[in-house]
Parts: sequence; C-alpha cells; structure tokens
Amino acid sequence: ELGWISKVHVNRPAVVRHAEQIKKWKTVKGNWQAAWLLKAVTCIDLTTLSGDDTPSNVQRLCSKAKHPIREDLLKALDMHDKGITVGAVCVYPARVSDAVNTLKAAGCNIPVASVAAGFPSGQTPLETKLAEIRLAVEYGAREIDIVISRSLVLTGQWEGLYEEIRLCRAACGEAHMKTILATGELGSLANVYKASMIAMMAGSDFIKTSTGKEVENATFPVGIVMMRAIKEYYWQTGYKVGFKPAGGIRTAREAITWLMLVKEELGVAWLTPELFRLGASSLLGDIEQQIFYHVTGTYALQHELAMA
Repeated sequence: ELGWISKVHVNRPAVVRHAEQIKKWKTVKGNWQAAWLLKAVTCIDLTTLSGDDTPSNVQRLCSKAKHPIREDLLKALDMHDKGITVGAVCVYPARVSDAVNTLKAAGCNIPVASVAAGFPSGQTPLETKLAEIRLAVEYGAREIDIVISRSLVLTGQWEGLYEEIRLCRAACGEAHMKTILATGELGSLANVYKASMIAMMAGSDFIKTSTGKEVENATFPVGIVMMRAIKEYYWQTGYKVGFKPAGGIRTAREAITWLMLVKEELGVAWLTPELFRLGASSLLGDIEQQIFYHVTGTYALQHELAMA
C-alpha cells in the first residue's frame, strides 16, 4: 500500500523530546525490579556473532541459555520451577547445527535463530541471500534474522524493498522471520517508519532495529518510531508484529527501560517472547549480577557467575 508510505511524516523534535524523557524515567526497585529482570531474561536472544566462534563456545552459550540464572538465586525468588530460559540462541548459519544439536542433547526446546541474507551489510546478490536463508532453515534454525539492502531505502525503491523481503519471507518457510532495518544507516526517522511498514507488509514476524555492527544501534528515537509503525499496522490489519531492539543494550537498567517503553507504546500484550526480544550478547551477565545483589545484598565476584 504505497499510499501509506507517501503520507508518512515524522515529527523528529517531538520524538527526540520523548526519548529524552524516557532516559529520565525512574526504574523499579526491590522485588519489582527482580520480576522485570526475569521477564527480560525470557525475552533475550542470547547471541554470539564473532569471527572466532567455534563449536565449543556455541555449546557454552547454549548451556547458559538453558540456565541463564543460577539455580540458588531462582530458589531464593521462588522461581526455580518456572522454566526460565532465554528466548532464543542466535548464531551465524555455519554454527546453527552446533546449537541445534547441543540444545537437543540437553532436552531443551529453546529455538535457534540464525542471521542471514548477507548479514551484516546486506551487500550480496539476492540469489545468495535466499540460498543462505534456505540453508539456515535446513540446518535447523527456527527463526531467521534477515537484513535489508539499505540502498533500496536510501534511493526510495519501496517496491523493490517489498519484493526482496517478500522473497526472503517465502524462503523462510515455517521459520519465523525477523527483519533487521539497520536503522543507523537509513538516513532519517521517516525512512525508519517507511521501512518498518514495508517490512510488515511483506510478511515479517518481527522488525528489528540493528545488526549490532553499525556505528549507531538501538536508540529510543528509532524504537519509538518503529513501535508507532507496529501500532498503526495493528490498527489497520489486526495483525501483531513483534519488536526487537538490538545492539548496545548492555545493562539491566537499559533492559527494564526498553520493557517499560514497549508496555507504554504497545501494551502488556507485547511483553512476551512471542512479540518482544532483546538482541544482546553481554546483557545477561549484568542482569544476573543485579539479581545476585537483590538476593544477597552484595555484588558477585567474577568467578561466582558463569560467563554469559
């Protein structure tokens, strides 16, 4: 529906003002904070996307995904029997089989997500992108994080962007598709809104802020714009699309602020792993540290918490 796209206008000063107010929000304390942090854990896509990834560090990541918080800490909070795990494990296509086999051996149903479609630059031919998606699905990935071609946005080729994402959606088959917009490279908030809308029109199950490899990753202004697009799309179609901020989210406080923002903009219905994810590689460590402090009154020494 190009009519929606042509009418888009984003009031940047108002969005930036709102984002500055968000940074000043008071965070929750005590048991409320622990509850929000455990909710955040269940929405994390625990990620390793390094050039030196090996089967062994993927196996360690999967072990942490199944047991994200120390058992004695969960018992102290009376949450040890609630099945708390992360939302997914996210790896490169070449490491999908390692993750799938490890989780299967552990009797765990955590989905494996794979980046694809020329991640992180998107500068590969469409045929290569589609082949990479199909291979990741064949290896066992149940979620695919594709990345769009930013040039299509920057040159206003909206039909071309729609067609690219639609073909990627078809290549995913039964797997859920998260579309990474790489918002730090789209030039304007209006382009972020338009790309969000087109990604949803083309069948994306989630829209995601960043690859984590850009200079600017998940920020509150782009988060607000993307969530407003999700809300508009829901009003127009009745279909709920998920939201995933990723890149640069490292502290428990930031995670809670993102959860509060989703609750304010989209409502409680979006505060589930089915509709909200946090893309992070180091966030879990800080969350576990904060929960340790809540339970014991002291911060953990380095050797007391398993590496996230």
